[in-house]
Amino acid sequence: MREILHLQAGQCGNQIGAKFWEVISDEHGIDPTGVYHGDSDLQLDRINVYYNEASGGKYVPRAVLVDLEPGTMDSVRSGPFGQVFRPDNFVFVLSRHRYTGEGMDEMEFTEAESNMNDLVSEYQQYQDATAEEEGEFEEEGEEDMA
Repeated sequence: MREILHLQAGQCGNQIGAKFWEVISDEHGIDPTGVYHGDSDLQLDRINVYYNEASGGKYVPRAVLVDLEPGTMDSVRSGPFGQVFRPDNFVFVLSRHRYTGEGMDEMEFTEAESNMNDLVSEYQQYQDATAEEEGEFEEEGEEDMA
């Protein structure tokens, strides 16, 4: 028996991967919640190549979704086949820590988002200060030439 672990990374990889799982699920008769509703034994013949069978007869993609921020994966989760994934399928890296969707509550996601916004704000302030300094140096250089 062959099994495939599907790895999708980044915004593009996760967007393409989400469509991939829609197509594979349709081909195998898997609905958006992971339940088999197919009409052919052939659809179940090699289903274990891409899916693990979970309790309750649900099929879960054998996939890892990775990104540096949770926004893209939130889009996948809210997409047409977002419910077919388990929380531990999702991994994102933020502020030098590894976070997974498993066991995280909304407060932890909010805190991570806040940390990211703080970093973006600090970086923007740094860029603004650097641009102002460069402008001052250019003005001094023009005065020296005059």
